[in-house]
Amino acid sequence: MEQVAEAPLRAAAPTHSRSETIAFLIMAAILIIAPFFTYPLFLMQVMCFALFACAFNLLIGYVGLLSFGHALYFGWASYVCAHAAKVWGLTPELAIIAGTLTAAGLGLVAGMLAIRRQGIYFAMITLALAQMMYFFALQAKFTGGEDGIQGVPRRPMLGFLDIANDVNFYYVVLAIFLAGFLLIYRIIHSPFGEVLKAIRENEARARYLGYDVENYKLFIFCFSAGVAGLAGMLFTLTAEFASPSLMATSFSISMVIWAATGGRASLLGACIGALIVNFVGSVASESVTFQPVWPIVLGGLFVFVVLVMPNGLAGIVKDWIARSGKTRAVGQEVYP
Repeated sequence: MEQVAEAPLRAAAPTHSRSETIAFLIMAAILIIAPFFTYPLFLMQVMCFALFACAFNLLIGYVGLLSFGHALYFGWASYVCAHAAKVWGLTPELAIIAGTLTAAGLGLVAGMLAIRRQGIYFAMITLALAQMMYFFALQAKFTGGEDGIQGVPRRPMLGFLDIANDVNFYYVVLAIFLAGFLLIYRIIHSPFGEVLKAIRENEARARYLGYDVENYKLFIFCFSAGVAGLAGMLFTLTAEFASPSLMATSFSISMVIWAATGGRASLLGACIGALIVNFVGSVASESVTFQPVWPIVLGGLFVFVVLVMPNGLAGIVKDWIARSGKTRAVGQEVYP
């Protein structure tokens, strides 16, 4: 009887794993050929936002930490990258390293202040820190105030790769995006990731089992901030500017909407959410009639997703795959 009862579970798990692998390969294949059919600049921006959403999803979906100020790391990393490339004359790879370290360092400081709080208190602390740094960016001279830093140059990367060419830079962004995606995926499906999920489900029990919960949360918060900063730097080199809008509260909230639309416990869902919302937003920005009401539509979309699809689009697909896998498993013969 035990073998019969466990058979559907054993059959469903490989199906789910295969479906994730297939979905990732399909996404990678589409992105490889996509620049031949659409604008590379738009696709690069979507990949930057998708990586940003994955970093945010790592916190809210797998640790249960809701950060309302994650744009802080995206924005400040973009500023450091822009300043390093334009004023200091650093090469893109050095500017990226500088920005990543800055974002991770800010994440460490913010995490040490906020990580011991839970729920709404944690969210409010991250929001307050982001607002403080946002107003500092508006006043600081090296950030260019409200104008930001314009005309960020794209010097040759590694001394030979001409990233001033959009197609060349597209594949650089694609390689970094896929590497970041796979790194986050590996963390989630490692023993370390299982501890993070245990903390999400029952923090008191995880602490009782002997895990240093605060250190786990601090590390993953700092890592998430670093990945968000990496996305911010790629966006700056793509758009060739950095501005305060990249760390505004509205940008952090937009990221929450991306994650909720795609699925807050799914990396592929985060990518899908970023693609859908930014594509519709891009279309809306070109329409004189639709542009003024776009924020209302976006808010309505968020309410609809929360009420009707609490697990997002990815949740619907996962439920369908799970039901399909169990149906096939029940129909199979099980031998002792």
